[in-house]
Amino acid sequence: MITIKKLKCGTTLIMEKTDYVQSAAIGIWVKSGAIYETDQISGISHFIEHMMFKGTENRSAREIANDVDKIGGVFNAFTGKEATCYYIKTLSSNIYKGAGILLDMVTNSVFDQTELDKERNVILEEIKMVKDTPDEDVYDTILELVNNHNPLKMNILGTPESLSGINREEMVTYYRHRYSRENIVVSVSGNFDEDKMVETFEEALAGLNQDTADEPMEISEYTKQFDVKVKDIEQSHICLAVPGVSMMDDMYYAFVLMNNIFGGSMSSRLFQKIREEKGLAYSVYSMNAFNSFSGFFNIYAGVAHDKRADTISAIKEELHTFAREGATEDELAMAKEQVKSSYIFGQENINSRMITLGKNKLLIDKVFTPEEILAGFDSVTNEDILKAASVIGNIDNYSAAAVTGEEFDLKGLLEHDH
Repeated sequence: MITIKKLKCGTTLIMEKTDYVQSAAIGIWVKSGAIYETDQISGISHFIEHMMFKGTENRSAREIANDVDKIGGVFNAFTGKEATCYYIKTLSSNIYKGAGILLDMVTNSVFDQTELDKERNVILEEIKMVKDTPDEDVYDTILELVNNHNPLKMNILGTPESLSGINREEMVTYYRHRYSRENIVVSVSGNFDEDKMVETFEEALAGLNQDTADEPMEISEYTKQFDVKVKDIEQSHICLAVPGVSMMDDMYYAFVLMNNIFGGSMSSRLFQKIREEKGLAYSVYSMNAFNSFSGFFNIYAGVAHDKRADTISAIKEELHTFAREGATEDELAMAKEQVKSSYIFGQENINSRMITLGKNKLLIDKVFTPEEILAGFDSVTNEDILKAASVIGNIDNYSAAAVTGEEFDLKGLLEHDH
């Protein structure tokens, strides 16, 4: 049973009680992410997330960690394109103490200058780590290319240049603007007392600003782009991507199933053709990224430098066939069972439930029951799959990125048959 309550302070609390578990998870979700940033302060949402762990008016960084360990809690945070989430999972008997720690971090962080300078260096190392991991680097690159027309192009970590320019004053100003009561959703899942949870959060965020006025988003027309980065590596990492659909699109369920059939599982067309049949790649897959207002479809392959042309040719062939013929009845039936199983397995984890509820409520102001989700997948027809396949089936619409050991004509391989 899902309960949604608007608290006195203006924040939304969403709760799902599960009596048969002995733990609970809380997430404080904030509309603070890369899409709200400018080039000058790129990475500031993620930077603030790090600073929340570095001391409050009541606790030092060490005391925050100790207090979580004292209650046997697991806690962390993550920043995405559209939101930041701070979460804790503990035994049910300790969940209110856990809520107190999270609230202290989110409302009383001091943004100490010494800690800020140290943490800036930590994030710079995080950026280097991504750059040193070719499959992550190529994904970041394609994400920027396929979203060149909308704010999703902004990098979550920022750049060394933007990070070096962010000072404490800018950070506090941005924090006060984005961390407003109306901009926050608190999501709770597991075994807990609902009345006590309401009491815990009722006025806890009252010290924050009431709401956040957002500038209208600038979205222009998509144009395909290409980028090849040459590094001293043994493999070519290739991503091909095209705009897809948003979390709220009528084709959402069809896109999830279409991806599973095309490249989202070991029985998928891409995996069977490129890895099993042709032996071209160890890792090859496709994936959807869904956001509240947009989305994209991405294909990844890691291959030997001399197998790039054959791999891209095989991907093009599969896309063309899929767009023309769609899926078989058997493929669709198998995809439905796989996707539904994966969804249900996730729902049996209280942390996953907390994340699903919080994210959906914050970003699209909707909450779906498991029955609605399963019915959504069951309702997808072969015609729907063919329609989704036609959106992703034209190679002429794709942006492409590669991180590779030697320069090559990626654009040419995509645009011409060899």
